[in-house]
Amino acid sequence: MNGEPDFLSTLRLQDTGASTGETILTGASHWSPGGRVFGGQVLAQCIVAAQHTIEDRAIHSMHGYFLRPGDTGLPITFGVERIHDGRSFATRRVQAYQRGVPIFSMIASFQRPDDGVEHQDPFPVDIPAPETLPSAASILAPIDDPVAQAWAERSIDLRHVDGPVFVDVQGEQVAHQAVWFRVQGALPEDPTLHRAVLGYASDLSLLEPIMRRHGMAWGTPGVKLASLDHAMWWHRDARADEWVLYAQESPSAQGGRGLAFGRMFSRDGRLLASVAQEGMMRVPR
Repeated sequence: MNGEPDFLSTLRLQDTGASTGETILTGASHWSPGGRVFGGQVLAQCIVAAQHTIEDRAIHSMHGYFLRPGDTGLPITFGVERIHDGRSFATRRVQAYQRGVPIFSMIASFQRPDDGVEHQDPFPVDIPAPETLPSAASILAPIDDPVAQAWAERSIDLRHVDGPVFVDVQGEQVAHQAVWFRVQGALPEDPTLHRAVLGYASDLSLLEPIMRRHGMAWGTPGVKLASLDHAMWWHRDARADEWVLYAQESPSAQGGRGLAFGRMFSRDGRLLASVAQEGMMRVPR
C-alpha cells in the first residue's frame, strides 16, 4: 500500500471552539464491520484532541473507558477539559460524544522532555523476523466474508508470530502471544502523531491471548468480545510506520471478563510502550 494510511484522516480533528471551559473538536470515523466505531480509533482521536491543547509536552500515560458503542455514520464530538498545567506535567480529561452521550472517556498526562535513570525489560527471545511471517491480509483476503475483507484491507500490516486466531486457533492454547505490526504507507514526521497511532494499534489484538488460551477464534460462532477499559504508558519515541513487536499475555479471565497486558518494542530492542486492557468475553453456552 502506498500513500496515506486509510485511518489517518480520522485523526485530523476540527477545532470548533470552546464551550463551558472545554475545547470542542469534531472528527469522523472510518468504516468498520457492523457500523461500530473501532475502539482504537476513538482512543487515538482523544489523544490527538488532548494534544491539541498542549505545547512542548508529549503524552506519557492515559487511562480510558469504553462506555458505549460508537456509530461510524455519525461525527464524534470531543470535549477537552484542562485539569492541570504544571512546570513539567499537564493533565487533560477528554470525553468523546455521539448523540449527546459519551462513548469513551479518557484522562491523560503529558510531560516535558526530562532526564533520569533508565532501564527496561529485554526484547523477547526467539522472535522470528516479520518478513518471515504471513500478513493478516494474505490470510484473510481469500476469505469471502465482509469482516475478513475489512480486516484484510486495513492499512496496518499485522503478523502473528505463533499463527493468527482469525478462523481457528493455530499453535498452542496458551495465554500469551506476540505480533509484529507497522503502518503501511508514510506517516508525517510528528512524534505525537506516532504515539497516537501506537494507541490506535494497541487495541487491535490485545484480547487475543485470552481467546488463544481457551481455543476460541474471532470466527467462533457466538463469541462476543468488547474492550471495557484501556491504559497505556509511552516510554520512548517510536515510528509507527516501522516494525513494532507487540508481546501480549493474559494473567486471568473470569466472570465474563479477561485482563491482558502488552509491551511494544522497536525492532532494535527498545521498549516503546506498555499497555493494559480488560475486555468482556462472552462465549456460547
